Amino acid sequence: MPDRFEGVRDDGHDQTLAALRREYGDHGLDLPDLADDPVTMFRRWLADTVAAGIHEPNAMVVATVGPDGRPSSRMVLLKELDQRGFVFFTNYESRKAREIAANQAVSLLFPWQDLQRQVRVEGTATRVSQPDSEAYFATRPRESQLGAWASPQSRVVASRSALDERYGGVLAQFAELDAVPLPPHWGGFRVAPEVVEFWQGRRGRMHDRRGRAGLSLRDRPGGRAPAGRRGPTARRAPP
Repeated sequence: MPDRFEGVRDDGHDQTLAALRREYGDHGLDLPDLADDPVTMFRRWLADTVAAGIHEPNAMVVATVGPDGRPSSRMVLLKELDQRGFVFFTNYESRKAREIAANQAVSLLFPWQDLQRQVRVEGTATRVSQPDSEAYFATRPRESQLGAWASPQSRVVASRSALDERYGGVLAQFAELDAVPLPPHWGGFRVAPEVVEFWQGRRGRMHDRRGRAGLSLRDRPGGRAPAGRRGPTARRAPP
């Protein structure tokens, strides 16, 4: 309802925004509800979002930090997940890729509001191998493959028509090829999680926050924790 956002007072306070409120349910998140492995737990919740028919359940916010210390964030799609981490693909000349090159610490956020849930991940991002990037790129629709070649991501373009012209040039360039090759400036990042936190809304804003901290590659199933170090620790945080 568009008119719900009308009504800013003279002092600049938006009464309708302040009044927007929705009560949460009673379903909690206790320690027995958590899988021992955060990747297994994430897959369980992701399956719930798919079953609920949520649009693009694999959409996530990726937050990075620039050389000046300023954060930036954007929505991308999770495309692979295994015990090594969360994988997304992008233009390596984009702002996020440049910032990751300077500072590999990133955070991810999966906002599943319809289920009153969210998952927050903190970790370290590294590039996936070129063969892995090529394997995923080959599964993309041809139009998306061409777009990866045509789009100068995070850079200023003169106009939409200029961008369309670039796309047309790429379309002609690869017209005779059955398979569009992987652009040299395009590929994946894998975020190896160090903290994975699961959030469940509760009544009275007394939300449940449960997480696993202290993860490393050797903490995962099939690996070993370093000598003198315990595996991932389950914890509860206040809302």
